[in-house]
Amino acid sequence: MDPETLIFSTIAESDIPEIIALWKLCGLIRPWNDPDRDINMALSTASSTILAARKNSTAEIISSVMVGYDGHRGYVYYVCVHPDEQSKGYGRKVMQAATTWLLEQGVWKLQLLVRGSNLGVVEFYKSIGFDQSDCVLLEKWIDPDDPRKL
Repeated sequence: MDPETLIFSTIAESDIPEIIALWKLCGLIRPWNDPDRDINMALSTASSTILAARKNSTAEIISSVMVGYDGHRGYVYYVCVHPDEQSKGYGRKVMQAATTWLLEQGVWKLQLLVRGSNLGVVEFYKSIGFDQSDCVLLEKWIDPDDPRKL
């Protein structure tokens, strides 16, 4: 199926409530994530942005991706397509938009994290050319106000 054209743009401040609602609808928000803080951080630097997709310039946002780079590699977060619009090829389009943005910044490698239990998403990314890495992810929460402690 050839998906219709989507219009991608960097989100505006007025889009933030709609983006957060989409992320919630798509199950991307976790209790320890503050989407407002994540959005503000992403939009506060030239090394990251949030792209939104619409079917036309006045339509609702149906897809989004937070994309950025650390000076060496690119990363994507909060990748989603509205549940009513899934299986139409839009996931591929949003990932292509993120890839294009990174290439325009001079970034040559894209990495992403997927929860191990999310096998369908892992298979999606493999189907669009991602390889599963043999890396081990280690993490340490350094936020003194870590909401997971509540």
